[in-house]
Amino acid sequence: MSVKDDIKNYIASQPEAKSADMLELNKRILKLQPKAKLWFEDGKNEQGKVVSNPNIGYGAYTIKYTNGTSREFFRIGLSANTTGISVYVMGLADKKYLADNYGKAIGKASVTGYCIKFKSLKDIDVEVLEEAVQYGFAQE
Repeated sequence: MSVKDDIKNYIASQPEAKSADMLELNKRILKLQPKAKLWFEDGKNEQGKVVSNPNIGYGAYTIKYTNGTSREFFRIGLSANTTGISVYVMGLADKKYLADNYGKAIGKASVTGYCIKFKSLKDIDVEVLEEAVQYGFAQE
């Protein structure tokens, strides 16, 4: 199965309201970065054990570990969680940037160092979320 098929199936597997919101976010993120590399992480480790929620990923950057190794990973992530949706902005040097710059303006969302978590799109200002995503894509 292709990454696009995995993404389509993952979104379709969600409850109806969450699926509609995720489909809308997927379209908006792809509109911001139409040529972004697409990822689908199923949330399982090498042994097949579930270690995280599945994630749709967009774009790429290199994670550099303290032991000197590195690997490519997605820049923006989209994931369903038990109470709603999480949007991840990965690789930010300033872990307070999202909360400081988008936390108050975004609406009913929890904003941490790299995650914006909300129940549904109707609870947030989607344009502010798009600004945060675009900021993430612009990072080197």
